[in-house]
Amino acid sequence: MDLTLPYFWNQMTANPLLFIAVVLTLGVILVNGWTDAPNAIATCVVTRCMSARAAIIMAAVFNFLGVYVMTLLSPKVAETITKMVDFGTDPKEAIVALSAAMFAIVTWATVAFFFGIPTSESHALIAGLTGSAIALHGSLEGVNGAEWVKVLYGIVISVTLGFGLGWLVCKLVTKAFYHVERRKTEPVFRYAQIAGAAYSAFMHGAQDGQKFMGIIILCLFMSQGQAIPSGMQPATWIMILCAVIMALGTAIGGKKIIKSVGMDMVKLEKYQGFSADLSASTSLLLCSLLSLPVSTTHAKTTAIMGVGAVKSIKAINLGVVKEMCLTWVLTFPGCGLISFLMTKLFMWIFL
Repeated sequence: MDLTLPYFWNQMTANPLLFIAVVLTLGVILVNGWTDAPNAIATCVVTRCMSARAAIIMAAVFNFLGVYVMTLLSPKVAETITKMVDFGTDPKEAIVALSAAMFAIVTWATVAFFFGIPTSESHALIAGLTGSAIALHGSLEGVNGAEWVKVLYGIVISVTLGFGLGWLVCKLVTKAFYHVERRKTEPVFRYAQIAGAAYSAFMHGAQDGQKFMGIIILCLFMSQGQAIPSGMQPATWIMILCAVIMALGTAIGGKKIIKSVGMDMVKLEKYQGFSADLSASTSLLLCSLLSLPVSTTHAKTTAIMGVGAVKSIKAINLGVVKEMCLTWVLTFPGCGLISFLMTKLFMWIFL
């Protein structure tokens, strides 16, 4: 199928339901920008290595590079998302159900944003798609268990790697610079952390960018009653669009999440921020190579916890951690239920 911008635009203007689905998907990407993308640059901003504006611009550039490079290497994360559920063969039913799922995700993430809690849009996306598919079929028939189980693997691996690598890298850095004057290490870790934040933004684009590109392409194919062929490469304009919308979302509301992740949970110094960035990004890289759709929020926050644990477990604000974990746990049933109800409502209105 033609994925050029003129063709895509013509299809959207000719099909109002497709137009609504794409707009809602862009809304989810925007929300991802203000709730998920700030995790990549949080430590860099709160340790004063970069201003928020400069960090947001850098995040936009490296989000795009992450999307582009990793999609060329392996589009498997996007494929996993598109194959996780089956919306059936009726184009109208499928696009209505997908629109309801996107609406539910925006609703869930917006509520969490007002509380300053960094939700996982990756898991909200998965929960939303699943709840919608169940509502459409009236059973679990539309859920692909083989693909869904990858999410569970991803949670365990990303959280374990995030915390473990965070502790290990910070411990090694502490030992390596133990006899060096703090004043002399400041410039080193300032630039190292900027590089680490760029690495984090790159991997955020590689993970989340692929997921949302997959949904945009899914919208078009479902509106035509077709399945996405294996190995489909997204058009460059879709990659640019995702990166720009994410950056806009980060500019609109990123500071609140940056404070929650980078300041409230653990008070970070530059060497700790670098350790957290390197650890979380490496965790995301390994999961991407394994084709596992994982949460950048989980990887980054657990890496920060691991870094804080090097000094003492008391260095971690367990109240903030508890609040975050509760949100993560509630994402699947909460967002899934909202999506289920929205799908039933959308089907009643549009079908």
